[in-house]
Amino acid sequence: MVRRCGRRPLPDVGPDGPSPGKNLDVRRDSEDAFEPVADPTYARAHGLGWTDRGLIQAFDPMVSDARRARLLEVLEGRLTSVTVLLDAPHDPHNGAAVLRTCEALGIQSVHVLPRVEEFQASRVVTKGSEKWVDIVRHRSADAALRSLRALDYVLVGSHPQGELLPSSLCEIPRVALVLGNEHGGICDELERGMDRRVRVPMRGFVESLNVSVSAAVLLAQATQGRSGDLTPDERTRLHARWLLQSVPRSGEILEALRPR
Repeated sequence: MVRRCGRRPLPDVGPDGPSPGKNLDVRRDSEDAFEPVADPTYARAHGLGWTDRGLIQAFDPMVSDARRARLLEVLEGRLTSVTVLLDAPHDPHNGAAVLRTCEALGIQSVHVLPRVEEFQASRVVTKGSEKWVDIVRHRSADAALRSLRALDYVLVGSHPQGELLPSSLCEIPRVALVLGNEHGGICDELERGMDRRVRVPMRGFVESLNVSVSAAVLLAQATQGRSGDLTPDERTRLHARWLLQSVPRSGEILEALRPR
C-alpha cells in the first residue's frame, strides 16, 4: 500500500503543553510564509527581447566594484553536482532553512514535490536566499525521479538505517539528496526509486533530527571538496539574473533601455 506523505495534524501546544483533540497548523501560525516563485523581472526581460549577454552588458556597469567581485566569486563556486529533492515539505520554517543552507553551500537548484499543499517558506528564515537559487517543482514522484535521472543524479534518500555515512556523499559525482516529509518521511513512490540511502549517526537517545538539521549535516558533507561546475550557459544565465536582482528599480530600467 502506498504511504501518503501529506500534512498530518500536529498537537496544539499551550502553556501547559500539548492539548489532546486540537490541531496546530504550522502554516496558519506562520504569518511570514510565502510561496517562492521564479524571478518575474528576469522573465519580463526576456519578454522584452533582452538576451542574457545583453543584460550583463547593460547592468554590469550599474553595480559597485565590490558587488561585481562578489557576484563573480559566488558564480565561481556554484554547484550543479549536488541538489536536493524535498518530498511534501509542510513547515515553512523547515523549507526555508533548507533553501538557506543550499544557497550558503553553493547549491544552485532545489527540487520540490509539493503533493497536497503548495511549497511555502518563511521570509524570516530565508533572509532572501530564495532569490539566488532555482526552485524546481514536480507534479508527481515519477516526474521528479525521471527528471533527476535524466540529469545523471544518483538519488540518495535520508534514512535512519541508511548504508551510507555522510562522508560518502562527496564521493558521488552527481548526488540528489532526498528528504522526506516531517511526519511521513519519504513516500513509497520515491523510496522505490532510491539508488542509495544515507544515515546521520546518532549517539543519543533520539532517533532522528529535524529535516532542516539533517539537510545541513548531509549537504555540508556532500559539497565537501567540490569545485564550482556551472556550464558557460548556466553561468551567463545566473550572472544576468543576479545583476537584475542587484540593481534597484531594474524593472523600470529594462523598459527604458529595452532593445529596439
